[in-house]
Amino acid sequence: MDFSLRAADVHDCKDIFRMMRELAEYEKVQTKITQKDLEEDGFGTTPLFSGIIAEVPEHLKTKEGHTKIGYSLYFYSWSSISGKVVYMEDLYVMPEFRGKGIGKALMSKVAQVGLAAGCSQLNFTVLDWNKSSLDFYYRQGCFNFSAQSGYQLLRCEGEALEKLAQP
Repeated sequence: MDFSLRAADVHDCKDIFRMMRELAEYEKVQTKITQKDLEEDGFGTTPLFSGIIAEVPEHLKTKEGHTKIGYSLYFYSWSSISGKVVYMEDLYVMPEFRGKGIGKALMSKVAQVGLAAGCSQLNFTVLDWNKSSLDFYYRQGCFNFSAQSGYQLLRCEGEALEKLAQP
């Protein structure tokens, strides 16, 4: 399949946001951010994440006219055990373009960027019911860290976060 990858820029936010909503619908969650949040948080004065866009040539565009057909968002974190880590927040390819190597190429690019930055790990989460995605990631050599390590991802949000922040 003829496609290309490139670093995302602020002009891609409309398409990234469109695909984020598609991903959220598939995952049966509500996205709480807006396109403006995406623009400011990713491409403002202090970017919190970076992105990669997958594009197809005009002659392969979707019936809706989209040439931007996939994306990945990632950011860096740090571990007291292993040092620099790249975290892949999203990896999405529009359904009609899946199975053509685009998802693997996006993930590979995140891995390349992470290694170039000195990262020793690529971390991400996957919904436990998403068997096709889990199978895809396992084929890439990934493993279920929480199942093997005993670590559990915990979260504090909403009222609990507000309460926790009180002195």
